[in-house]
Amino acid sequence: MKIGNLDIENKLFLAPMAEVTDSSFRKIAKEFGAGITFTQMVSAQGVINNNFETLRLLSFSRDEKPIGVQILGNEPDVLGDAVKEIVKLKPDLIDLNCGCPVDKVVTNNMGSALLDDPKTMGKLIRKMVDSSGGVPISVKLRLGKDKGNINIFETARVAEENGASVLFVHARTRADKYESDPDWHWLKKVKENAGIPVVGNGSIFTPQDAKEMIDLTGCDSVMVARGALGNPFIFDRFNKLISTGSDPGQSNADIIRDTLLKQISYMEREFGEPNSIDKAKKNSIWYFRFYPGIDQFLEKVFSLNNLFSIRSLIEEHTQNILNGNLKVTELSEINIKFKKKVLFWLADESVESLG
Repeated sequence: MKIGNLDIENKLFLAPMAEVTDSSFRKIAKEFGAGITFTQMVSAQGVINNNFETLRLLSFSRDEKPIGVQILGNEPDVLGDAVKEIVKLKPDLIDLNCGCPVDKVVTNNMGSALLDDPKTMGKLIRKMVDSSGGVPISVKLRLGKDKGNINIFETARVAEENGASVLFVHARTRADKYESDPDWHWLKKVKENAGIPVVGNGSIFTPQDAKEMIDLTGCDSVMVARGALGNPFIFDRFNKLISTGSDPGQSNADIIRDTLLKQISYMEREFGEPNSIDKAKKNSIWYFRFYPGIDQFLEKVFSLNNLFSIRSLIEEHTQNILNGNLKVTELSEINIKFKKKVLFWLADESVESLG
């Protein structure tokens, strides 16, 4: 798949997710074959203000490329200046978020609030393109405000006419947030009318989901978000499914352990131990959530207060899984809670930390 002059080999991408797609997870996803990863969403205002947290979120290493940066804003000049700064870091793609449905984003007239004003959206995109020095600009869209106000054809056309190189289309409306099932048939219609690549998004939890989205809609690639949490293996499984027709299936517990421990080592290197403890806990839960004994694991992990004890629990829990010592938990309720973000670790989603 080509985005401008960027040639991306693998067709499953890692979406930007707050407090999730830090460097440690991006590296793991890349190692398992993600076609492109994204930094966490950053504020355009935070970029030009040199906000420390914003600049930290923007940092990435050469071995993470190709990599995209997703930006949030609603003023052409601010977005243009922010793009000029971001370009200096040499990302492969810069994305304008017009899809985030979180209330505190929308009430600040950003994210999916921009869907209501395609004319302004076009001005923002054009300013970004003119400021990007040739780095491709993408746009993350939803179908519209709600099911009675679907305007995806208009917003997709405006994005393309103003120089966007690719569209990321989440097949839900703003009102749907993440609760209802996505409506993939709109992706097919967008793809049929677009002259630039279209990447589908929305409730991709298995390699088969991603393949089905491509087969049914004709979209060029797929972007996965919640389905990749604790599950970087989805990228390798999808790539093998596409190349061989066969999905190797769920990873063994020892592979889960080794991958999780590697990610925790990356975390510790990036953030230091004190700031890695909660990150290690939540990622451990995500990695083990569909394996026997997750209830017992949850009871133990929350009381731990250092990385040594977390690593020790991971080793112990893995060995118990391999030895068949743990009961198989009823996973349906855990899966429902996970999809509704009960385990998403964001008690209060806001843009304040974006600077």
